[in-house]
Amino acid sequence: MAGAGTPPVGTPAGMRRINQRAVLELLRRAGPATRPQVAKETGLSKPTVSQALLALESAGLARPTGHTSTGTGRSAVLYEADPTAGYVLGLDIGRERLRAAVADLGRTTVARRDVRNTARSATALVASVGRLATELVAEAGLAQSDIVVRVLGSPGVADPAKRCFRHAPNLPGWGRAGLLDDLEQALGPDLLVENDANLTAVGEWESGAARGASVVGCVTIGTGVGMGLMVDGRVFRGATGAAGEIGYLPYGRTRATDEPAEPPARGHLEEATAAQSVVRGARELGLGTAKSAREVFRLAREGDEVAQRVVAAEADRLAYTVASVAAVVDPDLIVLGGGVGTAADLLLDQIDRALRSFTPLVPTVVPGELGDDGVLTGAISVGLRAAERLVFERRVGAA
Repeated sequence: MAGAGTPPVGTPAGMRRINQRAVLELLRRAGPATRPQVAKETGLSKPTVSQALLALESAGLARPTGHTSTGTGRSAVLYEADPTAGYVLGLDIGRERLRAAVADLGRTTVARRDVRNTARSATALVASVGRLATELVAEAGLAQSDIVVRVLGSPGVADPAKRCFRHAPNLPGWGRAGLLDDLEQALGPDLLVENDANLTAVGEWESGAARGASVVGCVTIGTGVGMGLMVDGRVFRGATGAAGEIGYLPYGRTRATDEPAEPPARGHLEEATAAQSVVRGARELGLGTAKSAREVFRLAREGDEVAQRVVAAEADRLAYTVASVAAVVDPDLIVLGGGVGTAADLLLDQIDRALRSFTPLVPTVVPGELGDDGVLTGAISVGLRAAERLVFERRVGAA
């Protein structure tokens, strides 16, 4: 659907717009190129390419970047998509950490910040996120108007009606009605919000361990448990956006039929599998010095037998998680991410053995490649796709 002010397709102005977009997309995808190279790759005539490049340069979307020899003693001008035509802000909101990055349209990160989340209320967290974003944009030497799109990744599912996040128990007050409006006021316009596991899946699919996978589940295990599901390069959300909320899977708990129970605030699987359960299991087995899952994993690597038993129990629980996902979506790949994913060297073989002991459905399980940058990588990718479209519409329309 054409945007406001977009010339109708088929008119001279509309055809010029289509040609300009084709040239710009080629430069973004293939990198610097000469006019003849652009003409060859797009199938457009050289005069049409020259006109398109002139218009794109005038709009600040393309720029000369040097010369190349044509082999006949003459040189040709190389053009590239101008990466400074716009910037994207990515934000990763976690219970323990707040991460933010600013990238230009060439995907180069120009500023990055990683701080502890000390907020204990929604109001305080919104204020912290706003300050972080403001300081980071200034650190990059940019104005707020230079940021074309802002993408925020958070636990839970955005509720467009109540303007809040559902299913985010680890962030107090995150389900308060109107929260998304508060975030927009703190961060600025053109704010996109997305589930953090979904963004990690996007990041791993585009530039991490899941490149080229047709159906991939990215299971993230840290303070909470979630999964982003990619099908043919697109995030699968389900009917209400809650696809992948595997923390609510029942696990290892029963009750008598005559005992009505309150719904748990956190999913059974999340209680059993998240990082804190590793610490709890270590303490139950007498490893009282363990204060974090990472410390338990370190001790296991050093040969501590109790820590190794804890790791084996975690591997069994993760195998149950993978088996549950495999039986429903039949992925060709499961990516293990989040803080627990950093212990893939300890877990993967044991997960595979456990899977083979109780199910014939055994997908390939691999560690994530992006580590703590998974959410931010996905946020920047999502933001860039939106920003490229918006910058073109605004700059070419203005020109």
